[in-house]
Amino acid sequence: MPETAIAEAKSEATTNDLVVRNKFDGTVLATLPQCSEADVRVELIRAAASAPAAAALPRHERGRILDTAADLLQQRSQKVAELIVAEAGKTIKQARKEVSRAVNTLKLSAAETRRNVGEVVPFDSFAGSENRQGWFTREPLGLIAAITPYNDALNLVAHKLGPAIAGGNTVILKPSQLTPLTAILLVDLLREAGLPSDFVTVVLGDRTVAQTIISSKLVRMVSFTGGFATGRAIAANAGIKRLSMELGGNAPVIVFDDADIPAAVEASVSGSFWAAGQNCIGAQRILVQRSVFDTFLDAFVAQTAALKTGDPSNEHTDVGPMISSASAAEAKRKIEEAVAAGARLLTGGTLNGPVLTPAVLTGVPRSCEAWSEELFAPVVLVEPFDTAEEAIALANDSEYALQAGVFTKDLGRALATAKAIDAGGVMINDSSDYRHDAMPFGGSKYGSMGREGVHFAYEEMTQPKVIAITS
Repeated sequence: MPETAIAEAKSEATTNDLVVRNKFDGTVLATLPQCSEADVRVELIRAAASAPAAAALPRHERGRILDTAADLLQQRSQKVAELIVAEAGKTIKQARKEVSRAVNTLKLSAAETRRNVGEVVPFDSFAGSENRQGWFTREPLGLIAAITPYNDALNLVAHKLGPAIAGGNTVILKPSQLTPLTAILLVDLLREAGLPSDFVTVVLGDRTVAQTIISSKLVRMVSFTGGFATGRAIAANAGIKRLSMELGGNAPVIVFDDADIPAAVEASVSGSFWAAGQNCIGAQRILVQRSVFDTFLDAFVAQTAALKTGDPSNEHTDVGPMISSASAAEAKRKIEEAVAAGARLLTGGTLNGPVLTPAVLTGVPRSCEAWSEELFAPVVLVEPFDTAEEAIALANDSEYALQAGVFTKDLGRALATAKAIDAGGVMINDSSDYRHDAMPFGGSKYGSMGREGVHFAYEEMTQPKVIAITS
């Protein structure tokens, strides 16, 4: 995920305080104290010391806390959605959906406390072990560091805190400097639901603070969602500990000539421009079979041009601001680079502060950043292909492979294409950006390490312990 916005936000503060601004109009939402390196060391010791108490908290109590927090979040959903609109710039419709997903994420986490307890080990399946019986349990790792991004400031925090709490861990949470208020609100709800205050610690600060957290021997796991540069730094400096990292993508969507074109257009427009394109599984490269290319492209451009941009608090707004003016300007630069290289801009690409109107490009050379890198902006490429083999080769022409989409009425073609695409997930007859919070989520190829999705994150955040009895 692009990190230009982080540098811009840090430059706004003249003291060690963090200034949090409304992403549409720039008004100040809060001024928060940041931690020093020394502060974080104290918090790490305190959080690690609380790990035994977290592990000893009965599963039914962990589940009750998570269920209660989910209920509190549901009850206050409108106010929470309004905070997401102001702090992250999502439209009010998108913010409401994020709140509903976070409620589900917490409830899924609560359910995990009651079912993922381990298994019986069939010792007598091996000759010589007939006199043994036993089992393994799922035990907490201890202190987990969670570092979260700005684009899903509530639900991606829930995806780290929920499974960690369910597994009996303590957490030190460093949310994005751009959206800390939403993360703090979720932690407050968990505490209101009964979570002991030392079980989740929120710290705010710069890269020095993050470095102190990830390099600490007290931390047993780092769960990170964010940019590739930061992910590389974490991998280089974390030491011997478990890592789970989701570092973005460059999602392809393949539309075959037998697809339901109106349905494919509608899903792809949503998949391309949801959250102003700041979506790691958002459709970035739409590949359309040549015989239906013009039909698809005309409809796609028309629907894109009809999207309403502007104030995210307006119920009729489809695309709000990007996270900062700097991020929007960087996306505009990449559009201009592609056009200078021979691409055609068919609609959008107009810059108004942090708002970039949804842009559709075609004829983009493979050497351009718009093709090869994650844009993380309301910019999409639509390109033709002739054969299935060509489409698969184009789809796989990226180092980043979180998810992909395939549109076709031919089940055999759909399954064969899904098998051939190198990605963590392939959505058939839907855009690449579909995600259910219970499914395994993560990518393949460069930058993919571990899986999220509540059940799978829970297993990443716990470890088996075997008990064997000899009779």
